[in-house]
Amino acid sequence: MKDPRIISGFSRLSKDEKVDLIAGQVKNPGAFADILRSSWHRDPDTQKLYDEFSENTLSNYYFPYGVAPNFLINGKFYFVPLVIEESSVVAAASGAAKFWAERGGFHSEVLSMHKIGQVHFLWKGGIGPLQECFSELRQIMLERTEAITANMQKRGGGILDIELVDMTHAIPDYYQIKGTFDTRDSMGANFINSCLEEFADILREFVAEDGRFALNELDIIMSILSNYTPECRVRTWVECDLSIHQGFDDTFTDEQFVKRFETAVRIAQVDVNRATTHNKGIFNGIDSVALATGNDFRAMEACGHTWAARDGQYRSLSEVSIKDGKFRFSLDIAMAMGTIGGLTNLHPLAKYSIKLLGNPDAGELMMIASAAGLANNYSAIKSLVTKGIQKGHMKMHLLNILNVFKASESEKKLAVEHFKIEKVSYNSVNKFLEAIR
Repeated sequence: MKDPRIISGFSRLSKDEKVDLIAGQVKNPGAFADILRSSWHRDPDTQKLYDEFSENTLSNYYFPYGVAPNFLINGKFYFVPLVIEESSVVAAASGAAKFWAERGGFHSEVLSMHKIGQVHFLWKGGIGPLQECFSELRQIMLERTEAITANMQKRGGGILDIELVDMTHAIPDYYQIKGTFDTRDSMGANFINSCLEEFADILREFVAEDGRFALNELDIIMSILSNYTPECRVRTWVECDLSIHQGFDDTFTDEQFVKRFETAVRIAQVDVNRATTHNKGIFNGIDSVALATGNDFRAMEACGHTWAARDGQYRSLSEVSIKDGKFRFSLDIAMAMGTIGGLTNLHPLAKYSIKLLGNPDAGELMMIASAAGLANNYSAIKSLVTKGIQKGHMKMHLLNILNVFKASESEKKLAVEHFKIEKVSYNSVNKFLEAIR
């Protein structure tokens, strides 16, 4: 007997029917339905576009869209768009950007932009016969995918290599066909996956038609790109001469500050607990740029965290060096971004974010995102080793706390003035409001 709680045909309901059905699951369905409908875009065509981004869309979920000015990267100034809900991230990025703009700015270089994908399969016939015919098979794969790769090749990209990888040391009879790709200014997921599925079909047909093999020896498990892109990397750094007073912080001398800063980064290199939070701060900046430009921040996070553990231990993504009287703070990270395709070209704000940045190519966008990540990392570490993270963070969080307690505009003005010199916490804000009320 079918469970009555199971809903069939939900995706075929109209949007209004979906809203009413879902709103009916809470105690105040009318209020929930009103909130869902109140966030629809005023232009029906734009809302239809948003609805088609994903399945079963009921409404739009708004995140703040902010901008950090004064980002000087390789001699060029940027207004960097950031989409994030966390208090202080935009302020931290802006503060670090201005500080380093006065000291030469951020320097950045793309080290490589190659991506990979794999056909995972089981093969019971041993590697010898596969190796013997792989040169022929590889050529067929290149020829048969020309219809897929033609446009990418016109832009200078395409399939760079196809390899046979023996993985039988890990799983019996397990092999891969590993493709290496250059997807130019697109992130390239659909392109890579299309090529891989064609590789799989070609392998299946080749085995079936070649008299040297038995089809029952082959079992293709899956064909999929990898979001780990160790050959798609960007390096970004800031540096300054310590022989000149840099004014890092009023609490300590420059020498004391730099030593504390260096020690904090070294701790994140050796302690996984600290490294996780340290790198999260880097992704505060990177993810914000990714969201603002319609990029896949989940793929970038997965890649970055895998890269952080590439030697077997999860470590800081950023490094500090103090050598020959110079302070250098750097970020070397694997990430893949795109400036064409997907939401980058569909989402209205994503399109304008790209325009705001001067229509960068994928490599330039990688440098911008990594600079935002390094800026946030610098600001976080600076706060941690001087005044502590909570003072600045909670000051930025003050309005959120006041809104939780439903403070009026006049109460907010009084609170902002009061907490210029007082520590902010939920308890202290609550007590202040009780006193003035």
